Amino acid sequence: MFETDDHQELRRAVRAFAGREVAQRVAWMESTQSVDVATSTSIARQGWIGVTIPQVYGGMGAGHLAKTIIIEELARVSGAMGAMVQASQLGTAKILHFGTEEQKRLWLPQIAAGDCLPTIAVTEEESGGNVLTMQATARRDGDYWVLNGRKLYIGNSHLGGPHGVIVRTGPVSAGSRSLSAFLVENTRVGLHTVKHQPSLGLHGFSFGDLVLENVRVPAENMIGDEGDGLNVAYSSSVLYGRPNLTAVALGIHRALLEETVQFATQRHRRGEPLAKLPTVAHRIGQINERVMTARTLAYQAARMLDLGHPCDEELISAKYRGVESLLASALAAMKIHAAAGLRKDRPLERLVRDALHIDAPAGTGDIQLHRLAESALGEGKGQWSRHLAAVTALPPSDQARAPEHAA
Repeated sequence: MFETDDHQELRRAVRAFAGREVAQRVAWMESTQSVDVATSTSIARQGWIGVTIPQVYGGMGAGHLAKTIIIEELARVSGAMGAMVQASQLGTAKILHFGTEEQKRLWLPQIAAGDCLPTIAVTEEESGGNVLTMQATARRDGDYWVLNGRKLYIGNSHLGGPHGVIVRTGPVSAGSRSLSAFLVENTRVGLHTVKHQPSLGLHGFSFGDLVLENVRVPAENMIGDEGDGLNVAYSSSVLYGRPNLTAVALGIHRALLEETVQFATQRHRRGEPLAKLPTVAHRIGQINERVMTARTLAYQAARMLDLGHPCDEELISAKYRGVESLLASALAAMKIHAAAGLRKDRPLERLVRDALHIDAPAGTGDIQLHRLAESALGEGKGQWSRHLAAVTALPPSDQARAPEHAA
């Protein structure tokens, strides 16, 4: 319904790569809980980080549905590597939507070639999802801005750059106009990455903190105009964060279904497969239905972005339903596996831990419901996708076709 032949060709290419190159690294990621720089770099070199970057800047120009497929297929094998690609896309968005022509020509070809993995640094300890209360600051000093503060939960923190840092350049009373965005290269003096601390899941992915201590960046490193920081953050969150995390959830969900079906058909009780038990078959049917629904919502939202249609509610719904249904399926799969699901020699334990990571980024399920309630009550803040989707929407001649090329 949503995929073209070229989309399917891209899926085959990513699936083959993931099975050949990524699957063999999963055990290492789990045992060391270290950032897998080598695999991240190998994926980036395929050109897939540049899937939504126009071809004029060296990207694929293939759109958001192609992006969803890439992330989904990688996450199906490794949630960590699916997360790595989705996080790099967040960093790409800020340049694509708000960068000057000079910034685009400098950074987008490097991103498309896999030479750098950009990040977006917004969240702070005290502000959480309410970015207007952030404390990190930047003050003007001649031709430079001097940045100070600490940012948390940054995807690709330990292998990314440049970092897209949102800070306060005006008084709190200025509201959203008090925030601005800057590109901060990871070689800047005063920028420190806090030592990597393994999380519950997504082992192999870096998800850390940045400290800025009197970091001087040239004025030309500002993204957008002064006061555009909230818009920059939302361009990443709305058009990339929500659909990207939906894709990660979908990939993990598919892997969870496949693992559960394999377990239930191979494990026997009283001479018959577990799958013959009505309760087990019922739960597998529920998981399959959730996967199908999550896929439809994810693809529909991505397709609407490709067409340049306003689709904030569809993006929110896809992320909310995709994550909530994944968590429900994870519990069902654990019930089917019983004690076997707790052992580290089976993939399910990893899949469940990875699933728990997908709710908070780009807004928890509660935040998504709050946004949907605002929309229903006529209290919404407007359609961000209406203003931003046109930048990466496929031209009419390409909307019936898929990617120009697949690595």
